[in-house]
Amino acid sequence: MSGEMLLVWPIAIPMITSIVTLILRRSTAGDTASLLGAVALLVSGLVLLAQVLGNGPVAAQMGSWDAPFGITLFADILSAAMVVIAGIVAVAVVIYSRLDVTENERHVGFHSLSHALLVGVCGAFLTGDVFNLYVWFEVMLIASFGLLVIGGRRDQVDAAVKYVGLNLIATLAFLSGVGILYGAAGTLNMADLHLVLADRQSETAVLAAAAMLLFAFGAKAAMFPVFAWLPASYHTPAFATSALFAALLTKVGVYALLRVFTTVFDGSGPFLQPVLLVGAVLTMVVGVLGAAAQNDVRRILSFHIISQIGYMVLGLALFTPLAIIGAIFYLFHHIIVKANLFFVAGVIRWKAGSEELDKIGGLLKASPLLALLFLIPALSLAGIPPLSGFWAKFIIVQASLEARDWWVAVAALAVGLITLFSMTKIWLAAFWKDHPTAATADMPVAPRSMVLPIAVLAIMTVIIGIGAGPLYAVAEEAAVTLLDPLAYVEVVLGPDAVAEARAAEADLIVAEVAQ
Repeated sequence: MSGEMLLVWPIAIPMITSIVTLILRRSTAGDTASLLGAVALLVSGLVLLAQVLGNGPVAAQMGSWDAPFGITLFADILSAAMVVIAGIVAVAVVIYSRLDVTENERHVGFHSLSHALLVGVCGAFLTGDVFNLYVWFEVMLIASFGLLVIGGRRDQVDAAVKYVGLNLIATLAFLSGVGILYGAAGTLNMADLHLVLADRQSETAVLAAAAMLLFAFGAKAAMFPVFAWLPASYHTPAFATSALFAALLTKVGVYALLRVFTTVFDGSGPFLQPVLLVGAVLTMVVGVLGAAAQNDVRRILSFHIISQIGYMVLGLALFTPLAIIGAIFYLFHHIIVKANLFFVAGVIRWKAGSEELDKIGGLLKASPLLALLFLIPALSLAGIPPLSGFWAKFIIVQASLEARDWWVAVAALAVGLITLFSMTKIWLAAFWKDHPTAATADMPVAPRSMVLPIAVLAIMTVIIGIGAGPLYAVAEEAAVTLLDPLAYVEVVLGPDAVAEARAAEADLIVAEVAQ
């Protein structure tokens, strides 16, 4: 299969599935088509990842227009791995939704909107153009808004208004940044931008574009101070939708930060790095303190998404090879763990009848297996060894110490301790203490379709923790590509462009020495 088709299928498959499931939304065949589409997306991601691992990054030009004029699709290890993880989450969400999503929600388009969201997610991972990155973000926003209001309840509409309102501000900043960037550089192809802006990072227009895009991506990733949309909305839809959002939406924002602020802008510059560093630490601290103050399971988990985003952005802010590896490893681990915790929250609601901590309990006696399946992602989120979260936090803390940012390392460790407190609070309320009103024997049995994805993702968390080496190697290779954008440029624009860039760098060095 050609490289062009390998890059197209992860976008085309969910697009086709979205159309098919919309047509079949009132039939049980729609559920089957949704699952088949999710599996096909996962397979296409695995094939793409195998191609990248075996032969290096791949790029394709849509419509036969040569770069930088056409629409570029590009995949390296990072983007291909993100497509694979998106496929894993898609399969888990579709299986979990069989009994979590109501018949009415399926009839009005749950599966179609979910796959439309995956179109935007995979498009954002694979695009090589800043404007098309904006387009894919908008596809995600439209689909996610539909999923938020699909139940029609008043609290959902209220949450959706807050969600869309704050995200539209980010969208305006994004589009403004794109316009300023195009005006300054005359191109929006990321490989071409790297060459054009190589010696122009301190120009006012370039810095203005970087500031606008940093605000936009930070808002999409739920960074401090533009995070309020997330805890205001993630607790209102179906649990399958919450899990899909928690796994992917903010991570696309983090991915955009990693890609754009290594390939296009210099994230280690004197203007950007302090903003990223302070923003990352404040995001960690504010998120975890917000979680500690909540009394609702999904609200606690929502604030922890914010907190954990801080760790990922911190890796970018430190901008050392080890820190970038840590950010990527954290990104991979957190998608699996956070989706799983929202799945568990759904089963807690199913069995105990509520999400509020003072209204639930008795689940350790009623379902010891569920208790174990909660502990695995919860302890991983807190960074307890030997689970995946321990290695993610360990790498970030080690990178902080190597960079001699001691206060950052202390903040990261303190946030981990408070995260453990929040997870312990859920454990004591939902599992350890008795239910305030219901007897253990009266609790319904959790459906297998809801428990199976939880068990599989928990096993993945354990495997990643015990055998972290392969995932670390993938993260390391992805970091190399991010930190050496000329490899990206060569794949997209060809070796001649890289030769010219290296010659220009040599001439600049000679001129500086001569002075």
